[in-house]
Amino acid sequence: QVQLVESGGGLVQPGGSLRLSCVVSGIRVSSNTMAWHRQAPGKQREFVATISWSGLSTDYAASEKGRFTITRDNAKNTMYLQMNSLRPEDTAVYYCAARRSVGISIYTGDYEYWGQGTQVTVSS
Repeated sequence: QVQLVESGGGLVQPGGSLRLSCVVSGIRVSSNTMAWHRQAPGKQREFVATISWSGLSTDYAASEKGRFTITRDNAKNTMYLQMNSLRPEDTAVYYCAARRSVGISIYTGDYEYWGQGTQVTVSS
C-alpha cells in the first residue's frame, strides 16, 4: 500500500519560514517524480514545486521561485519543501504527490499518489 504522509505545517507570521516533510512508503521515491501542490479554501488545487527522481531537475510555480526550495532524500524516502518569506496568500493545505513517470510535471492530474495534506497558515 502506498502512503504519503506530510508534516511540518502550522501557523507562522508573514515573513516567517516553515519546512514541510513528506515520508513515502510502499514505493521507492528514487523511481518517482515528486511534487508539492496546495489548495486554499474555495480554490482549486494548484502546483507549487516538483523534483525529478534524481533531484537534479526542479520546477516551481512563478510566485514560489526564490522563496521555496524543494529537495529529496531518496535514502530516507522523504521529500522536503523549505518555505521562506511566507505571505498570507501562501495559506493553504499543502499536499505531497508522487508520479510513476520519471519526467517532472507541473500538472496536478499527472500525479497518481497523494498524501492527506498539512495545513499552513500565514497570519499575524
